[in-house]
Amino acid sequence: MAHGSAFRFVFSPPHPAARPFLVIGAILVLAGLIFASWLAWIGVLFILFCLYFFRDPERFPPPRPGALLAPADGHIVSIALATPPPELGLGIMPRWRVAIFLSVLDVHVNRMPADGTVTRIAYRHGKFLSANLDKASDENERNALAIRLPDGREIAVVQIAGLIARRILCDVKEGDHVQAGGRFGIIRFGSRTDIYLPAGVLPLVSEGQTMIGGESVIAELTDPLPDPSAEVPDDLDEPEIGLGTGPETDPGAALP
Repeated sequence: MAHGSAFRFVFSPPHPAARPFLVIGAILVLAGLIFASWLAWIGVLFILFCLYFFRDPERFPPPRPGALLAPADGHIVSIALATPPPELGLGIMPRWRVAIFLSVLDVHVNRMPADGTVTRIAYRHGKFLSANLDKASDENERNALAIRLPDGREIAVVQIAGLIARRILCDVKEGDHVQAGGRFGIIRFGSRTDIYLPAGVLPLVSEGQTMIGGESVIAELTDPLPDPSAEVPDDLDEPEIGLGTGPETDPGAALP
């Protein structure tokens, strides 16, 4: 990464969710200037941490038709067949689930994996287990979104609270039309984001791989399988069988 790009990544403007924390830091600095300098230093360090944690760099989705993008930064902790959250009403058939763990050092802004329409959002209270555990998908507090793609298929994206994260923010609502790479929420502080792929679509990533939200490709949307009940056209021409050119099959060959 070039020095200029690295600088913009670390010092990118913070997400609006950082505002109340920055205010707290500013109050600590002011109190420290009045009462004790060490309190001011704590405020400065807290502000710097918040600016880093809530950084919101620009992302540039690849111009790749049919690509499903990572919904978050972090590394993949699980790839497994799983049933989508029942509150989304997407059925009980297992589909591939890719789980991304976000440490406190990762960008925590969530991004849309593809163009589509948000058809359902469901929040469920739960536990605050460590987000890198596989059972966190089922037991932790979460916010689940169902998104209908332009071809009619549906995917699910789930924001999951972690051991430290106690606040999930979602900025979209049901009925919103969304674009690949667009921001849709944030989770504070340390968390997990799962994506459930459409039936029949295979993940192109592996466990341990590092993802960049809104840019890394997780899967490719394949064309739906053809309908086996579709009729074969009646006017389909049968292939012609060519004749050989040897003396035994060539009609113009001289007879013995």
